[in-house]
Amino acid sequence: MSDTMYYEKPVLLERDKHRHRRVRPSTSFAFARKANSLYLAGAEFAEACKEYPIVFTRSGGAVVPVAMLGLRARENLFVNEEGEWTGKYIPAFVRRYPFVLTELAGQATMGVCIDEAFPGLNDTEGEALFDSQGNVTPFLKNAVDFLTRYQQEYRRTEAFCQRLVQADLLTEMNAKADLSDGRTFTVNGLLVVDEKKLMALPDAVALSLFRAGELHLISMHLMSLPNMKKLVDQMAGRKVQLQPAPKPA
Repeated sequence: MSDTMYYEKPVLLERDKHRHRRVRPSTSFAFARKANSLYLAGAEFAEACKEYPIVFTRSGGAVVPVAMLGLRARENLFVNEEGEWTGKYIPAFVRRYPFVLTELAGQATMGVCIDEAFPGLNDTEGEALFDSQGNVTPFLKNAVDFLTRYQQEYRRTEAFCQRLVQADLLTEMNAKADLSDGRTFTVNGLLVVDEKKLMALPDAVALSLFRAGELHLISMHLMSLPNMKKLVDQMAGRKVQLQPAPKPA
């Protein structure tokens, strides 16, 4: 999954270039309307499992958890025509927009990017990024702090997924939706925890997952899977003819 999947023009935030730029807050999530799934950090499972199916998928050679938002390509069932997010929990992947961290070549630290295509970016209205002396404003500092915490959770979640792979706990699952009007959609490339393999884990491995709090993450993942039926019900109410999504992206 690309970190910049709906960032149209992400650029590195620079003090001189963006010194007079401001960010006008927006309640619209129209930018995420075509995201049928989004990366989810382990710290988000507790809230996300209540309304989204949490599955795993392969991305760039790694396994990552995602919240399924739709079963068809380019369709997010949680963003309505007015651009409102209809779910109670909004994934952090979305909440960080229009900011995002990026790796800097040859450097240990990461750089902060902003989407220059974001409609709320302007020179007159909203929250300033830098003050008159060129210092970072509290608004930008809060945004960077959020990105930093998000990146830390990403690393922890990455380690969790690696342990699932090492323990050979994941198995492939295809999600199929049969609608009452005869339409059928299938999503391939989903990975879920195999409960039989989970129960057969050696005691030492099970204990290590428990001590790390990761058995709880697995439980919330499994508990979320019935939410797939809710996606089917939501999709049944939409008549737009879109192609089925081949896999989460």
